[in-house]
Amino acid sequence: MTDRSPLQRRIGLVALGCLTLVAGAVGTALSVPQLSDERPLDLIIRGGRLLDGSGNPWIRADVAIRGERIVAVGNFSDSCAKDEIEATGLYVAPGFIDTHSHALGGLITEERSGAAMLLSQGLTTVLINPDGGGGLDIVAQRNELLAHSLGVNVAQMIGHGSVRREVLGMEDRVPTDEELELMRTIVRNGMEDGAFGLSSGLFYAPGSYAELDEVIELAKVVAEFGGAYSAHIRDEADYTIGVVAAVDEVIRVAREAGLPGVVTHIKALGPNVWGESETIVEHLDGARVEGVEMYADQYPYAASSTGISAALLPRWSQAGGSEAQARRFADRDTRARIREAMVDNLARRGGAARIQFTGGGPAMEGRTLQSLADEQGADPVDVAIEIINGGLPGSVISFNIHVDDLRTLMSQPWTMTSSDGSLPPIGVGKPHPRSYGTYPRKIRKYVLEERLITLSAAIRSMTSLPAAAYRLANRGFIRPGSFSDIVVFDLELITDRATYTNPHQYSDGIRHVVVNGKVALRDGKPTGLDGGIVLRRNGPSDWHSKS
Repeated sequence: MTDRSPLQRRIGLVALGCLTLVAGAVGTALSVPQLSDERPLDLIIRGGRLLDGSGNPWIRADVAIRGERIVAVGNFSDSCAKDEIEATGLYVAPGFIDTHSHALGGLITEERSGAAMLLSQGLTTVLINPDGGGGLDIVAQRNELLAHSLGVNVAQMIGHGSVRREVLGMEDRVPTDEELELMRTIVRNGMEDGAFGLSSGLFYAPGSYAELDEVIELAKVVAEFGGAYSAHIRDEADYTIGVVAAVDEVIRVAREAGLPGVVTHIKALGPNVWGESETIVEHLDGARVEGVEMYADQYPYAASSTGISAALLPRWSQAGGSEAQARRFADRDTRARIREAMVDNLARRGGAARIQFTGGGPAMEGRTLQSLADEQGADPVDVAIEIINGGLPGSVISFNIHVDDLRTLMSQPWTMTSSDGSLPPIGVGKPHPRSYGTYPRKIRKYVLEERLITLSAAIRSMTSLPAAAYRLANRGFIRPGSFSDIVVFDLELITDRATYTNPHQYSDGIRHVVVNGKVALRDGKPTGLDGGIVLRRNGPSDWHSKS
């Protein structure tokens, strides 16, 4: 069947009568459902190879949409709608869900709230405030997001590090009973306002100063509301307790608090722990056998990204904040201790040639720490110290993941897909390419080229699995009653184009994206119809944008 023009569709409505569908009609036999509801359909996606998000193989089916919901799946060749998308030869899947996104900074701006960069990857929902960060006033943040119409749905988390900083600042100590109760109250308020769970960044200060009992107590509050716990673990390498013990911490929180646990952007970071993925899998599988609901998410790249301070400074040197850190560097003996620790931490990441700067202007961005050191005739650690003390942009890409560990972790049935990306201004700096290419890259490289996972498994990791882990009601599937978040892609063309040295390139192959019933991307181009909303966990309704 070929696309009909808007005029042809209108003529069809008058001459033939717009046949409408019984909500809920579905079946793999693909017979024409019974017709009764007199309201016209808003959209039919016709003839695609439908991957419903469950992990099942594709079936050929049409998808009927009324308003923001899917009303039926089947063969609707004799039915019509106000709008149609011809998907013959293409794949139709639930909209992709990013469980670890730093897109907030872009979404609250007028010029980037439409989220074209996210839509071009097939994303329709992002979870924000990861790694223990983000604002604590969920309602204020919601209003900030809704100041402009949204291109994608947004689900909010509560950041443990932000909670701790609010109560204890940058102090490295255990909270008093009164302070812990205040922290519980902040988390409870966030959950009551619709947050989906607690995120932590126990690798970063001030989260790194927390003992696990503190996190468990806050996770118990989250569990009362049916939320989840997502953790940037305390150690992805062998900085402190080691990556396996850090994964075990997440398992313990999930077990004792009684809620889903997620090891976010899971990896074995650096040569010292390459190969530990097998042990990590054993521990997570064992926890699930015991009845602990455990997951992980992962981006499909062999490089991570963080700040140079987080990568190289010992956490004790950051206690008390920037002024206290500066005083430590000013003391010769303390500076020597810090430098010694930085030498070890740089080795953990494979050396200065594996550290690439994302910003700092033409003199820095895209260059490695080693190349800057060679240019200056200086030791890389001393160059890093000058960058840190000089307040220069210190975001880096760190090439420290072994592809065998990446493959092992990706192939697990409990591993979701995430980007850990942001929504940067186009052309500014050299950010990690994951901000542009995560989802098409996973399909192109690990489904089509390496055949590591099947297409249906990859789609499940991007859709129904994250929806289940975070309790995103009526999302992640294509079935009657679900919200109509849908992506249509060309499997032959889908690919990422962003690279480490030329990251500002949109992916190819995503043809159409529907967000809550609105066609946000048509023929690969944004339509300006922003259908995104701010989701509310277990709320009576979602918070809608002003579009």
